[in-house]
Amino acid sequence: MNNKENFMNWVNLGSALITGASSGIGAEFARQLAEQGFDLILVARRKNKLEKLSQELSAKFSIKAEVLIADLSNLNDTEKVASKILEADNLDILINNAGYGIIIPFIERENKQNIDMINVHYTSPVMLCHAAIQEMTKRRKGVIINTASMSAIARTSVMYSSTKAALAIFSELLSSNVRNPRIYIQALCPGFTYSEFHDTNSMGGFSRESFSKVPWMTAEEVVTLSLNAVKSKNVIFIPGEENRALAMGIRKSALKKYLNCKIL
Repeated sequence: MNNKENFMNWVNLGSALITGASSGIGAEFARQLAEQGFDLILVARRKNKLEKLSQELSAKFSIKAEVLIADLSNLNDTEKVASKILEADNLDILINNAGYGIIIPFIERENKQNIDMINVHYTSPVMLCHAAIQEMTKRRKGVIINTASMSAIARTSVMYSSTKAALAIFSELLSSNVRNPRIYIQALCPGFTYSEFHDTNSMGGFSRESFSKVPWMTAEEVVTLSLNAVKSKNVIFIPGEENRALAMGIRKSALKKYLNCKIL
C-alpha cells in the first residue's frame, strides 16, 4: 500500500495545520499533504516564505493554503494558533513541527533563549494538542504528528535534547490517555536531515562535514516514512533503518549505565 492510499484511508480529506511550515520537514509535510488533497493552514514566522509556498501549492494541487504568521516562542501567538484550531470545523491533521537548534553551550547563552526553546518545542505543542484533541474527540478521528528528534534519545544537547525528549514522552502519554484507535499520535524522531535547520544564525559554525559518517536523510524521505507509519501501533517513530539501529544501541547502553541491568 503506498503513502497516499495508506494515509487517505485513515482520515477524510479535511485540512491540516502545520507549524514550522516555511522550510525543511514542515514544508515537505505541506507538499505531500497538498498532493493528497488536504487544505492547509501554514504556520511560521517568515511571511514571505509562507506566502510563496501557499501560492505554489494552491496553484499546483488546487487546494486552499492559508497563511498564519506566528512566533511560537510567544505564548500569545500560540494562543492565536490554538484559537484557529478551535474555530476550524474540519481539521483532521495537526503537525507540530516548529523547532530550531542553538549551537552556543547552555551556560554561555542568555536564559531567555532557553525559555523560548521550551515554548517552541514543548509548551506550544502541548497547547495546540489540547485544542486539537477536543475537536478530534468530537469527530472521533484525527492525526497528530509531533516532530521530536533522535537527539531526544541520544541526549546530545542540554536544552534541545531535553525539550524534544519531553515532547516524545508527552506524545506517548497523550496517546494512552486518549484511547481512541482513530486518533493517531506520533512522535517523529528524525536523525540528521538535509534542511535549513543547520543553516540558521543560531547554528552558526555547524559543519555538515564533521558528521559525514552518520546517516543523513532528505526531508522528503522523513515525511514519506512518517506518513506511511500512520495507523501503526508505535507512538515513537524513528525514520530510517540506520537511525533505528543507532537508537537501539543507545537505549541498551543507557540501560547498562543507569539501571545496572544485564542486557541479554
